Amino acid sequence: MARIIKTLAIFLLYFVTATVESSPVTDEVIHSQSDQTEHFTNLYPDRYPQGNFLKWQWQKLFNSQSNTTIPPTPSVSPDLTLIHHPPKDVLVTWIGHSTILYQYDGVNFLTDPIYSDYASPLPPLGPKRRVPPGVPFNQLPHIDVVVISHNHYDHLDLPTIRALADQTGGPPLFLVPLKVKAWMMDNVDKLNIPAYSNKVQEFKWQQSIHVQGRTKNFTLTFLPVHHWSARSLWDRNETLWGSWAIVHPGFRFWFSGDLGYSKDTVDIGESFKYFDLAAIDIGSYKPRWIMANYHINPSEAVKVMQDVHAKQAFGIHWGVFKLSDESYTQAPEDLNKALVDQHISQDKFIVLKVGESKIYKELN
Repeated sequence: MARIIKTLAIFLLYFVTATVESSPVTDEVIHSQSDQTEHFTNLYPDRYPQGNFLKWQWQKLFNSQSNTTIPPTPSVSPDLTLIHHPPKDVLVTWIGHSTILYQYDGVNFLTDPIYSDYASPLPPLGPKRRVPPGVPFNQLPHIDVVVISHNHYDHLDLPTIRALADQTGGPPLFLVPLKVKAWMMDNVDKLNIPAYSNKVQEFKWQQSIHVQGRTKNFTLTFLPVHHWSARSLWDRNETLWGSWAIVHPGFRFWFSGDLGYSKDTVDIGESFKYFDLAAIDIGSYKPRWIMANYHINPSEAVKVMQDVHAKQAFGIHWGVFKLSDESYTQAPEDLNKALVDQHISQDKFIVLKVGESKIYKELN
């Protein structure tokens, strides 16, 4: 029975981490951005031969490793006074995984929010949360804007989306990739109320929207990175994926979403010139023969920071859900090693504890 349950869990993990073949660069890429095809493609081809997800999981299933003591994912109690009375400067709080509370100029942004215990279509099977969210949901400030990078279960969590739509004061503005809006409208009843019909906006790559801050406007732009999408066996790459630039005259922030290394980040750096801060994935990278095309490792994360010309960065997508073979706490260790190897100050690319807040001074 235990093996049957584990097999089902592997099947569900497929919807979070399994890799897929990416088409070569063709005119279809342009067509996909104009809604002329049923499936989206990456701008650049995969760098490596495609690994076999089922082979990887089969080996894990029949090669049980001995139990070892795993260090806890570092966490702290949130500074709720600071969160509910943020400073004039940027305040970033890592809630866990890819969920970030980003507060600046009177606007509360939330990225890829997941508060569920399982990143799975069928809990309690699938990846289980190891550490509670850094800020309890009922202690969040009113969320103004939610940005979604793609539709995998660890990034687009239906119970959390429904709870946000029901928050006191009305739903936030949901900014989602192309073709995700229909899913939102089908699954979140609150968003079908006429008064909230404009609360979900979907984006192609390079599309932008302005959001009013207390003093000046933010410009949010949806940008390509190398990844994929799916929530079932039948909808692979039918919705878009990407990263988000959140640019304000006083501070420029980039949220990577999930990504494999590609020229996309070089293009972003050339287009945007620099960011004051970047939140970059550092986890879910082993084994490389299965993960390399769609999940960067810490060394590549440092390169991504350099590509987008980020003055500072912090690591996300680690320590909360077991999605790959590295330990919960290996990503920060590998990140520090990569920084040393590349002669970069460890203060430039940090990791936060779950629940930890950090103030970043306005740099302009």
